[in-house]
Amino acid sequence: MTERTLESEITFSRPFALSPLVVPLDAGTYRLVVDEELIEGLSFPAYRRTATHLEIPALGVNIGTRQLLQVHPRDVEAAMKKDAEADQ
Repeated sequence: MTERTLESEITFSRPFALSPLVVPLDAGTYRLVVDEELIEGLSFPAYRRTATHLEIPALGVNIGTRQLLQVHPRDVEAAMKKDAEADQ
């Protein structure tokens, strides 16, 4: 099975909450890591998401320990939408 990992950065202008966490995370730019696997047997390449992780703390925070928090993509999208709506 062929797998790939995609990394992107997402920025929150305000503290935000995700369901796996008890306390909100600080505003800042975070690395989002998405793991996908190739769907076999198709006539074109297509991938299925197998995991989504958010690296905490935010990028630029000088701390020795970083963690990957498994999150649901819908939770991340909802938090980003809420953050964007607060800016309007």
